[in-house]
Amino acid sequence: MSDPAEVARLARGVTSGLKRADLEDFYRDLHRHPELSFREHRTAARLAGRLRAAGFEVTEGVARTGVVGVLANGDGPVVWLRGDMDALPVREATGLDYASTVDGVMHACGHDLHITWLAGAAEALAAARATWSGTLVVVGQPAEEAGGGAAAMVADGVHRRFPRPDVLLGQHVAPGLTGFYPHTPGLTLSASDDLEVVVHGVGGHGSRPESTVDPVVTAAFVVTRFQGVVAREVAANESVVLTVGRFHAGTKPNVIPAEARLSLNVRTQDAKVRERVLAAIRRIVEGECATAGCPEPPGITLIPGCPVTVNDAALDEEIAAVHRELFGADTVFDFGRAMGSEDFSLLAPDGVPYDYWYVTSTPAEVWEAAPGEDLAQKVDAVPGNHSPLFAPDLSVVLPGVCTLVSAALSRFAGTGAGAGV
Repeated sequence: MSDPAEVARLARGVTSGLKRADLEDFYRDLHRHPELSFREHRTAARLAGRLRAAGFEVTEGVARTGVVGVLANGDGPVVWLRGDMDALPVREATGLDYASTVDGVMHACGHDLHITWLAGAAEALAAARATWSGTLVVVGQPAEEAGGGAAAMVADGVHRRFPRPDVLLGQHVAPGLTGFYPHTPGLTLSASDDLEVVVHGVGGHGSRPESTVDPVVTAAFVVTRFQGVVAREVAANESVVLTVGRFHAGTKPNVIPAEARLSLNVRTQDAKVRERVLAAIRRIVEGECATAGCPEPPGITLIPGCPVTVNDAALDEEIAAVHRELFGADTVFDFGRAMGSEDFSLLAPDGVPYDYWYVTSTPAEVWEAAPGEDLAQKVDAVPGNHSPLFAPDLSVVLPGVCTLVSAALSRFAGTGAGAGV
């Protein structure tokens, strides 16, 4: 492990020449022009252009819209820095003067900030390449929100076509008063699965329900029964979230439809618990349909999403120690396991350690005005990721670059030509 104080000192020097105004302009531009999953053409081109200008060998079109930049800088470890690029189908309500110009699409999860941090870190490390040795690989990943971007990059040969990582590093913007950098060793994010359910009924006239098998009523019973899965089939010390995000049936008030469709999302943190919950969902759907006399068995389609994200504990502590040196001991804390999910870990081949941490971004005035007495209550009260009001403070642009740079240098430090920056 590198000395945290030395790595922090080196990182300060490497990032001392960053142009804040340029990075903020880059961020505003990305925010104004959000793009949905696998459509990040403009965003990818902007990132690729900056990487090329910094001296990277750049490949575009990886998994359709992904970008990979490689900077070979002598002997040493291969460090991958990853940032995701896609926006969400959310109509922005921030009122910012650089708000989205695309109706119904917004960077509501902060991926525009992730790409800004990624570009800034790549440029800073490239400019200071005399101070470190190794290979830096910068990954602009598409379609994190769709859940398939990392898997698509792997399927497109990202581990075969580019230098295999010795370590994978990433971070995410989060709600919370600016100036904090939460780290969680071990399990930090949950697994996520989607399910599509089709309840088959017998349609007919709304005035003659006795001649039908109403799939709306059956599906409603299914949704209600789902509420008992977490409450009665999962132990209190096991974390599970089961959400029905979509319920669609029918076209007119006086027509009983022939089918109803449900879309579910399940978040779990343990493989056995996951299997138990998925089995309960299947049992409930099949049981309610049988009870209602549905003419055929229901359709149940599992769409596996993201695996759990489990940080390498030793690596996380190494990087957390560097961040404490950079920003102060009280700025780094363990916020605990979250029910959110990420496909970040899929970019790490088996056996390769990875670390994923957070950068808080709520403006001080918003944080102060939010109700609540403790951290958790405040976090729940301020606009968070996926909110149409999510608006990270611009003051986090430079620190977010420094967190990535220092994390990379914790792997590179001691292998370069010079420590004097």
